[in-house]
Amino acid sequence: MTTREQFLALYQELRDEIIADAAGILPLPEVASLTCAFLEHNVPGGKLNRGLTVLHTLEALRGRPLTVAEARSAGVLGWAIEWLQASFLVADDIMDASITRRGAPCWYRVPAVGMIAINDAFLLQSQLTRMLRKQFSGEPYYVRLLELFADIKWYTELGQMLDLTTSPLPGSGGEVDLERFTMERYRAIVKHKTAYYSFLLPVLCGLVLGGAPAEAVEHPLVPRVLLLMGEYFQVQDDYLDAFAPPEVLGKIGTDIEDAKCSWLVVMALQRAGAAQREALKAHYGRHGAEHVTAVKALYAELKLEEAFLEYEAASHAELTGLIATAAGSGVPAAAFTMLLEKIYKRAK
Repeated sequence: MTTREQFLALYQELRDEIIADAAGILPLPEVASLTCAFLEHNVPGGKLNRGLTVLHTLEALRGRPLTVAEARSAGVLGWAIEWLQASFLVADDIMDASITRRGAPCWYRVPAVGMIAINDAFLLQSQLTRMLRKQFSGEPYYVRLLELFADIKWYTELGQMLDLTTSPLPGSGGEVDLERFTMERYRAIVKHKTAYYSFLLPVLCGLVLGGAPAEAVEHPLVPRVLLLMGEYFQVQDDYLDAFAPPEVLGKIGTDIEDAKCSWLVVMALQRAGAAQREALKAHYGRHGAEHVTAVKALYAELKLEEAFLEYEAASHAELTGLIATAAGSGVPAAAFTMLLEKIYKRAK
C-alpha cells in the first residue's frame, strides 16, 4: 500500500512544478517565494486521508500493489483533492474568523498575508486544474474528472452557503435563531459541505481512474455508504470541537462562539427543557470564555458525550452492514472499509 511518505514525496515534485510554472509566467523573484510559502503552509500538513483514499481505492480495485505509473496518476488525483481541500480551508478560516489550523495560525492570520489569503485560495484551485490537465488531458476520462471536480466543488460551496447563512442571519444584528437549528438542516449542510468532497470524490476518482464500469461508479450503494460516512465524520468533528483538547485537535474549536449549526447544539435543543433552551439562547453564539463554558456545562448536563458514543456505535454498525453488501455493487468492500478504519474513533 502506498505510504504517506511516498505520497508526500510526490507533493514535493508537484509543488516544484507549480512554482516553476508560476515563475515562468511572472519571472519576478517574489513569485516563486510567495507561491512556495502558501503551498507549504496550507497543502501538506493535514491527515491526507482524502488524497491517499484515491490510491487505496485503486489498489482495492486492482487487487494488487500499484505500478509506478498507476501510483503517480492516482497520487496526482489525490493531491488535486488535497489542493481543493486547502483552498476550502483557507477561505473557510477567513469566513469563520478562525484562529488556528493544524496547530499553526490560519493562513490569513500570518503576518504580511491577511486578506491576500483570498487570492491564494483562488490560486490553489487554479493550480489543481493545471495539475489535472498536465497529467490527464490525453486520457479518455479527462473530461469526466473535470466534471467530477466541478460538480463536487459546486455541492461544497452550496453547503458552505447554507452553513454560513443558517445563523445568525444577515441583518439579524447577530441574534441566533435556534429554531433554524434542525437535524434536517444540519444533515443538508454536512452532506454538501463535507461528505461529497471528503468521501465521495476520492473514491469516485479511484474508480474512474481504474476504469471501473459505469454500473459500479453509478451504483446507488456508493453514495449511500460514503455520504453516510461523511455525516459520521462531521458529527465526530463537531464533538471534537467541543470536547478534544486544542493541543490534540490541532486547532482551537470555535463552533460555539461562531453559532455553528453543529450536531451538539441540535441534539442539545432536542433534549433541552424550557430553562435549558433559555440558557442556550443566552450563551450560544456569544464570544467570551464564560459563554463557552456555560454552553459546555449544558452539554455535559444533557449527557451529549454519552449521546455521541451511542451515535458512533450505531453509525459504525450501520456502515458495516451496508459495506457487507458491497459485492453486488461491483466496488470492492476494501474501498469502503479502509476509509472507515481511518476515521472510526479518531481523536483529531
